[in-house]
Amino acid sequence: MAHRVVPALLIALLLVLHAQLWFGRGSVPQVNRMKTELSVLTAVNRNAQQRNDRMGSEVRDLQEGLGMVEELARQELGMVRPNEIFVQFAQGKP
Repeated sequence: MAHRVVPALLIALLLVLHAQLWFGRGSVPQVNRMKTELSVLTAVNRNAQQRNDRMGSEVRDLQEGLGMVEELARQELGMVRPNEIFVQFAQGKP
């Protein structure tokens, strides 16, 4: 009788472990699904990061461009901001 119980318990344990491997939490299909989802989310994050980098570059370009436009307007057109005082020095010939 004891000779039959031990193999039966081992087979039952093997079946439980095998069922857990295929149908339980952390099963093979679930892990494969999560790997696929991770690769999709990684690609989405990479695209979002590239978009953010491009937008940051565009913002820097616009800020520098506006600074250059303002400098040219000050030099060539005499632009003055509100609450600024414009002082012009005349250079005499030596």
